[in-house]
Amino acid sequence: MTTTTTASSHHLSPAFPGRAPWGTANKLRAWQQGAMERYVQEQPRDFLAVATPGAGKTTFALTLASWLLHHHVVQQITVVAPTEHLKKQWAEAAARIGIKLDPEYSAGPLSKEYHGVAVTYAGVGVRPMLHRNRCEQRKTLVILDEIHHAGDSKSWGEACQEAFDPATRRLALTGTPFRSDTNPIPFVQYEEGNDGIRRSSADYTYGYGNALADGVVRPVIFLSYSGNMRWRTKAGDEIAARLGEPMTKDAIGQAWRTALSPTGDWIPNVLAAADKRLTEVRKGIPDAGGLVIATDQESARAYAKILKKVTGETPTVVLSDEKAASKKIDKFSADESRWMVAVRMVSEGVDVPRLAVGVYATTISTPLFFAQAVGRFVRSRRRGETASVFLPTIPMLLDFANEMEVERDHVLDKPKKAGDEENPFAEEDQLLADAEKLEDEETEDQLPWEALESDAVFDRVLYDGAEFGMQAHPGSEEEQDYLGIPGLLEPDQVQLLLQKRQSRQIAHSRQKPAEEADLLEKPAEARPVVTHKQLLSLRKQLNTMVSAYTHQSGKPHGVIHNELRRVCGGPPSAEATAHQIQTRIAKVQEWATRMK
Repeated sequence: MTTTTTASSHHLSPAFPGRAPWGTANKLRAWQQGAMERYVQEQPRDFLAVATPGAGKTTFALTLASWLLHHHVVQQITVVAPTEHLKKQWAEAAARIGIKLDPEYSAGPLSKEYHGVAVTYAGVGVRPMLHRNRCEQRKTLVILDEIHHAGDSKSWGEACQEAFDPATRRLALTGTPFRSDTNPIPFVQYEEGNDGIRRSSADYTYGYGNALADGVVRPVIFLSYSGNMRWRTKAGDEIAARLGEPMTKDAIGQAWRTALSPTGDWIPNVLAAADKRLTEVRKGIPDAGGLVIATDQESARAYAKILKKVTGETPTVVLSDEKAASKKIDKFSADESRWMVAVRMVSEGVDVPRLAVGVYATTISTPLFFAQAVGRFVRSRRRGETASVFLPTIPMLLDFANEMEVERDHVLDKPKKAGDEENPFAEEDQLLADAEKLEDEETEDQLPWEALESDAVFDRVLYDGAEFGMQAHPGSEEEQDYLGIPGLLEPDQVQLLLQKRQSRQIAHSRQKPAEEADLLEKPAEARPVVTHKQLLSLRKQLNTMVSAYTHQSGKPHGVIHNELRRVCGGPPSAEATAHQIQTRIAKVQEWATRMK
């Protein structure tokens, strides 16, 4: 459909895209062109485009808006964005292709110099009839950026439905089309699966895996840090635990918060490691910047002081969606300073293409927030750039990191449940419900607690679903092996280099006397990170497998367990690690297969 290519770019300003951080391609990317062609061919009233953060949803949307204006399908545009900063970014990006949007519009007639307005979901929620009247008066294209926000509250969803029901065309955009609740997202179609459950259906999907293969986004290297934590409970009990060891949900939450406390050693060591990584990345990407995502304002200020000590440079601190925040982000985006610290302001949509190193120093534990946070680092400007994100060794975070390419949909129907064990969506429900609480809202797992001390240990590197590395002390040669990975590498080179680094680390470990080992000297794949609940589940699975093999072989349970210990090594299953139990499960499966 070559005519589509010509038509879609016909109305663009000769200056497009200029030096825009949004819409940097001189021509449409393949996915953008594919989505354009599908839209022009089908001419739908509603269209949902799901594209991974950093893929260029804005360029696609504005190119489509330009095409619709040029062909007189619509006469005006309304962009709805999640935040004040984002609506201004939309107006700036639109101006670069000759579309003028008023980001300050509040009411009344719009000046004739504008093609439309940029507003927030909150603004629509306050005055839905104002926007409905505008849609009724002139043929309107409504662009709903990060459409899942239309369900942040029931009133927002209802307001969007009321305001934009008369719109001529509606374009919904998102990188994360999933929520915890069962309220339908406005203007999104749902299709029923074979299981009778309705899920959101996108008209065009471009996932992280595809974008990575196309070189549109950067590969992400996750560097995970463990360490010993000690804290005091409300009852006055002092508890010690190590990040990555099996713990209950409450203990994980308290150990996590202890690690992120600026009074301990974990945060200073991890920030220093992240800054070393940034120095290495800047050898290939001179203007590369780093971002620390903090839980609250107090922590953000404390982290900024630590970074100043580490780097000698005062970082940019963005505390909230205040007037000065947008200017701070814009200034950081345009200069070459090293670090920015933010609470939630930069978690979604905000575009700073030079961000290449991140520290996930927040206790927000949802796949939605994690995906949006990591999305700040993946936008590729040239081939070979990599992104590095530092994490505490927390089971759910490592799961999210290992599932970067998983595509999720919004599930409208949930199975009826008598208890969480019968509901496969229960855990996801709670995670996403927590994400949609305000950052300072108390949750059940935030029990009274006082951080006493913490230290940091390099734990592992996660990349492309695989894990590498043995534990190492901060500042050690072994840690530097991973912090010093070049910032410019092809995705397959990253994998190869990590394998070489781990092999070298293992070989070096074998040369040292056993008594010198003060850390667990096993590669990451032999140290799976699980919760206490997951460990119990693994033991239950092993016992189930042994019972089945008992019926098959005629051997008693005890004999089989002893044989598994003899072949696989390790203590009794009640004391075995997750890796040891997984090894035994695989072995008994192998025995059962041989007998068939």
